[in-house]
Amino acid sequence: MPTLTAVLIVKNEAENLAACLDTLSFADEIVIVDSGSTDTTIEIAKKYTDKIFTNTDWQGYGAQRQLAQSHATSDWIFMVDADERVTPELADEIQHAIKQDNQNNVYAVPRLTYCFGAFMKHSGWYPDHVARIYPGNKASYSSDQVHEKLVYDSSLTLVKLKHDLLHYTYNSLEHYLVKSARYADIWSTQKLSEGRRSGLGSALLHGIGCFVRMYIVRAGFLDGRPGLLLALLSAHSTFVKHADLWLKLQNNKAPEK
Repeated sequence: MPTLTAVLIVKNEAENLAACLDTLSFADEIVIVDSGSTDTTIEIAKKYTDKIFTNTDWQGYGAQRQLAQSHATSDWIFMVDADERVTPELADEIQHAIKQDNQNNVYAVPRLTYCFGAFMKHSGWYPDHVARIYPGNKASYSSDQVHEKLVYDSSLTLVKLKHDLLHYTYNSLEHYLVKSARYADIWSTQKLSEGRRSGLGSALLHGIGCFVRMYIVRAGFLDGRPGLLLALLSAHSTFVKHADLWLKLQNNKAPEK
């Protein structure tokens, strides 16, 4: 029978980890790579698996996922985040797919995100199909520091599963702002190294465009007040990451004292 490894990269996920791992009991193996937790993440992980590794030489999300996948020994990989939960219906659907063992398939799951007190069923956030289940010898993640993507040969077919992966993201406004600022710094640093340019005017236009897409074009207004808050915050985050790139460019041009 083909086997499945659930793979997670974590840091300070004590609040989420047990609830996530409880939904992964159907996996043949669980691999966890920690990047230096200072809470009880490791102790919680030990209750579910002995395949726990530590790597504090952080090179970005893509590289960390690549490393985590290298520790898996199963035929198939299921990449999961600690703030996600596999519903029983999705677990059954995944097991059925793995049993077929079609090595020419990559499976995407529809992700339903809960934030600011509601599940976001519009705003361009649902169905948020993410490619997460794949043959371990035929696909891996890109090396992007943030917003990494699964990379696989065009000969493979992307198959969309039907049942939701629940995503319990930002638990507070502070959590959102801290995470958004970290992503902005990583994104702008990477884009700077790639020769990308930005200006404050461009940053403002990107932010406005983000709000219009989420709240109007993608019907975020149907998500009520949480949808409005999400659109405003996303517009702010989009502005900030482009503005941060502009600031880094200005710092590079600054004359020496």
